[in-house]
Amino acid sequence: MFNKKKILALAPITAFVLLGSFAVRQKERNLKVLPQDISDAKLDSIMHTYTKALGEDCKFCHTPSLRFGEQFDYASDKNPMKENARDMMRLVIDINKKYFYYDSTKLPEYLNTVTCITCHNGHAIPPH
Repeated sequence: MFNKKKILALAPITAFVLLGSFAVRQKERNLKVLPQDISDAKLDSIMHTYTKALGEDCKFCHTPSLRFGEQFDYASDKNPMKENARDMMRLVIDINKKYFYYDSTKLPEYLNTVTCITCHNGHAIPPH
């Protein structure tokens, strides 16, 4: 009887611990332009500026996830717009490095001299 009570008490606690560990697992990353050691907060901030600059949401570049509870497979390269976005990121980084003074102690990926919104102004395809 005593063992049954222990099992009944520990089972829900164990379930919550397991579910919690799945909920906080780290997102898989596939960074080819941004620094590998970028914080989640900085990465989320940059991605938010991209959605604002292009007037699009995450599905414009990211593939829907097949995993339960996840909206997007952020590491997937299936959506061709993701590689296009990387090319644009490289272009912006190159422009800022070549044509604007910047503090060399700060990564050019974090510069805000020329950004996506400079040309896109809230449009996926920049207006002419």
